[in-house]
Amino acid sequence: MDQQDQLFGLSIDPQSKRFLAETAKWGRFLAIIGFIACIGIALLGVYFATQLSNASSISREYGGGAMANLGPAIAVVYILFAVLYFFPCLYLLRFSSQMGAALHSDDQATMTSAFENLKSVFKFFGILTIIVLAIYILSFLIVMLSAG
Repeated sequence: MDQQDQLFGLSIDPQSKRFLAETAKWGRFLAIIGFIACIGIALLGVYFATQLSNASSISREYGGGAMANLGPAIAVVYILFAVLYFFPCLYLLRFSSQMGAALHSDDQATMTSAFENLKSVFKFFGILTIIVLAIYILSFLIVMLSAG
C-alpha cells in the first residue's frame, strides 16, 4: 500500500483539481443567484405588505378589515426566509472563493477553510431538512388526532 492509498496521505491529482475548480465556479454562480433571490424575496415581502395594507384600508371602508395585520405578517415571513436563505449562499460563496484561491496557490490551510464552509452549507440544509420533516410529522399527527 503506497502513500496515496492511506487515509491521511490523500493528495489531489490533476483531475480532482479540475473537478474542484469547476465546482468552485458553479458554487460561485449559485451563490450569486442565491443572493439575488434573497433580495427578490425580501422585496416581494415588502410589496405584498404594501399591497395588502392598501387592500385592508379599502376593505375597512366597506366594513371589512380582516386583512389589516396580514400584510406585515407576510412581510416578516418573507424577510425571515430571505435572511435564512442568505447564510447558505454566504457559505457557498466563501467555499468557492477559498477553493479557487487554494487551488491557485496550493495552500492547504485555505483549502481546509473552503471545505469547512462547504460543510456548513450541507449542515445548514441538513438541519433545515430535519426541521421541515419534524413539522410535517407533527402536522400529520395533529391532523390524525383531530380527525379521530
